[in-house]
Amino acid sequence: MTPTERDGLRLFGVEDGSFEAFPADEKSYCFLCGVEMEATLIVDIRIAKIQVDGLDATEKLLTMLGSFGGDAIILGGITFAGFNIVDPVKVHRETGKTVIVYSGEEPNNESVLNALKAHFQDWKKRWTIIQSAGPIHTTAPFPGEPPVYFEVVGNSKEWAEEVLRASAMVSRIPEPVRVAGIVARGLSPAC
Repeated sequence: MTPTERDGLRLFGVEDGSFEAFPADEKSYCFLCGVEMEATLIVDIRIAKIQVDGLDATEKLLTMLGSFGGDAIILGGITFAGFNIVDPVKVHRETGKTVIVYSGEEPNNESVLNALKAHFQDWKKRWTIIQSAGPIHTTAPFPGEPPVYFEVVGNSKEWAEEVLRASAMVSRIPEPVRVAGIVARGLSPAC
């Protein structure tokens, strides 16, 4: 399947909901939502709870993916629920699927590194995962629009660019990620 063929392109978008950043009790949780779409059709929605600033997002995502047989997984960033980091290399290795880490804004890795060093004893482990996603690329899903930023594991930069263009339907955000964010935020007050 070539990414320019929107019909039939099956994608799994991942985004988190809102959460309490500094909870009174030391543990807070957030919804991680995955939306599987084929072109404009929602095929499946999967939900998991992840710990704010924990290290369970990768395993929860792998469980959510189950037997996903689509073309690619698009993450709405590499960090969820604060600094709960999804390891895109591990997700690719265990699923065999291309993983695209999407961001609508230019990542500021210097600020991320400083925050990790200031707040986490295991900052080196978290930073290594972030760095493993590879170089940050840019593309413009629509002519004349600001760029989006992405990393890709398991395929070429050019292939990922085409996926991002094909999946940007009503905004610069890939549609499966946009829908996953809406669902996750809608569920967040119940978390």
